[in-house]
Amino acid sequence: MKNAHIVIQTVFATLGALVIAGVLGAAAFIYAGVFNVAATKEHTALAVYVLHYAMQRSVKARIHHIEAPEDLGSGERIAAGMALYKEHCAKCHGGPGVGPEAIALSMRPEPPNLVEPGRDWPAKEVYWVIRHGVKMSGMPGWEYRLTDREIWDLTAFTKAMPSISPMDYKREEPPSPQNKPAAMRNVVAQAQLSGDGNPKAGKHAIAQYMCATCHVIPGIAGADKNVGPDLSDIAHRRYIGGVLINTPDNMVRWLRDPQAIDPQSAMPNLQVKEKDARDIAAYLYTLDKR
Repeated sequence: MKNAHIVIQTVFATLGALVIAGVLGAAAFIYAGVFNVAATKEHTALAVYVLHYAMQRSVKARIHHIEAPEDLGSGERIAAGMALYKEHCAKCHGGPGVGPEAIALSMRPEPPNLVEPGRDWPAKEVYWVIRHGVKMSGMPGWEYRLTDREIWDLTAFTKAMPSISPMDYKREEPPSPQNKPAAMRNVVAQAQLSGDGNPKAGKHAIAQYMCATCHVIPGIAGADKNVGPDLSDIAHRRYIGGVLINTPDNMVRWLRDPQAIDPQSAMPNLQVKEKDARDIAAYLYTLDKR
């Protein structure tokens, strides 16, 4: 009996020492400034997974009392939600065929494209996130800025977004650089393209332009979304966007202004610089899942 008591004391003492060592190690890690807080430095794949999984579990644990309105799928709610979305949400999340504004491009974690949550999440989970926001993500809670009805209207639009075309979304939008006449848009397509890209720089640029919010891209943390096509074997495809012969120069044209090539494309113009487009193309052509 005495020996068992000694063993238990030893185990607890060891666990205590490990906890203390862990706390001291974490404190030293933080104090030394080892962790890079720069928004231009991507999270690791583990950090992306942990943050996303923790958010999902937290939301699911808090939605049991929520009841969605019966008219959530009505045209009136969706139209009202679209207007609110354009005013408050599109700056960070973009919309069908419209990219987010510059403020969102280097946020970490990246504000997600909402087609996938709209398609896969229950309405009450979408409502909860809009109402309460998400810590450490830049996503604000709208509880004190919008009425409960307006939050449900936004939920209705988010749920409907996967079925809304870029043309329908932009129908009420004022003229903008992304909606410029075809003759002006073709300036990019006609530009002289030369020089090779840097795959390493392209991997970094992909994160800065938020490609991971829409595509599966091997080697990019968090790039596991199926809003746009899987890019795992893009180097071996005959066409880009279904319309351009797959060549490096055409890839650069597509990355810089996809809707100049295909006005019906849901991929927005993200104002990608030519050098960045060349670097991204170089990285994409290194991918091979075969």
